[in-house]
Amino acid sequence: MGLLTQQPPPVGPDVPAEQTIPPLPRLVAVEGAASAEKAEAPAAPVDVCDTGMDRGVLLDLALKTAFTVPQCNTEWVARQLHLPQVVAGELLEQLRTDHLLEVLGQAGPFGYRFSISQRGRDRASRLLEVSGYVGPAPVSLAAYAAFLDWQLSHASRVTPGQVESALDSLVLTPEAAQVAGLAISSGRSLFVSGPPGNGKTSLGRLLHEALAGHLWVPHCLALESSIIRVYDPQLHQLFDVRAEQSWAVDQRWVCIRRPLIIAGGETTLASFDLAYSSSLRYYEAPLHLKANGGTFLIDDFGRQRVDPHELLNRWIIPLEHQVDYLTLHTGQKIQIPFRQMLIVATNLPPEAVTDPAFLRRMGYRLRLGKPSPEQYADIFRRYAARYGLAVPQDLLARLLARYRAESRDLRACEPRDLMERVRDICKFRDTPLELTEELLALAWVGYFGN
Repeated sequence: MGLLTQQPPPVGPDVPAEQTIPPLPRLVAVEGAASAEKAEAPAAPVDVCDTGMDRGVLLDLALKTAFTVPQCNTEWVARQLHLPQVVAGELLEQLRTDHLLEVLGQAGPFGYRFSISQRGRDRASRLLEVSGYVGPAPVSLAAYAAFLDWQLSHASRVTPGQVESALDSLVLTPEAAQVAGLAISSGRSLFVSGPPGNGKTSLGRLLHEALAGHLWVPHCLALESSIIRVYDPQLHQLFDVRAEQSWAVDQRWVCIRRPLIIAGGETTLASFDLAYSSSLRYYEAPLHLKANGGTFLIDDFGRQRVDPHELLNRWIIPLEHQVDYLTLHTGQKIQIPFRQMLIVATNLPPEAVTDPAFLRRMGYRLRLGKPSPEQYADIFRRYAARYGLAVPQDLLARLLARYRAESRDLRACEPRDLMERVRDICKFRDTPLELTEELLALAWVGYFGN
């Protein structure tokens, strides 16, 4: 397997030492499990220096890992750290030289069995008081930012066909579909407003499906002794890739589908900063950091447990410069990339929850108003067709007339809601699913009330 290597960086007396290791990892060819199309993955490091991490950080993590069990061997430590066995062996040998580990014997042709010494126990206890993190070895923030930028610059272009396919289940005006397509293809942000029940959340979710491909994210990042967990199995969906030799891929990175993360009314300002666990003594990445490379949908904007204008001020710099600043519990500020499709959806009047400075920084704006009678009828027919039902034209006409008689605004969600209640009635009565005026009238009463 050929490695896609970078040009070596300049080295000399005028070049700072930290610039001699390029932040972008070496790359190795992989392919999707369902596709023969080649892609690139971060290549496994060949030694400790090749990890791009400070040796002391990895030694401390290896020692804490050994501290968790009575005995360990090279292969087991390598699996826990998600590092090649040769790299884990280099770390363990250094710990043995420093009298922090003791060799118990050989374990296989390439490894040894170890136990932690009393000196090692004392040091590991002190290290755990600083950071309780034990798990996959981290990558540097510089490597993460550089590789994220590289991946997005090489991502496939979003085509009109992909947008049309993603939004096929929605009934939109041509102008609305065009604006949504421009937003997702350009990667700019999108502000969606309009009365409730007309598809703003659905638009944000479905528009994300136009983003094809996968993304490599690290298990965690390291800033000196501070660890930030990035990969979240509850929010990130694994993407199946395979390499010609699995050991050639850096296991500190995880391949996921481009993420879709939604923040709703439960959001506070703290949701957008690092979450420090005083018991575990490491950080959890905020939602927008986990959404990098994908879509971040702020739903029901203006109904969060924080003043909307405070939330607006939080996004001014990220929208303007594609970077954000987070604060460690020590007070230190760090800069992270802000590289996702941001969608802000609200059913409140835009003038009540935004200001001109914020709207100026949004890439596109879209208003989803109430559907026309023709659009409402189209939505109703589409939803009924999912269950193999045809909708008589006169039934639709009487339904629309009832809206007018009760002075109700049409909403795009209501054909689905009424149809679901018709299904409930048929299931309750244990009768075949059908669409009649009597069933629809009962569904109306159950939905809107007497």
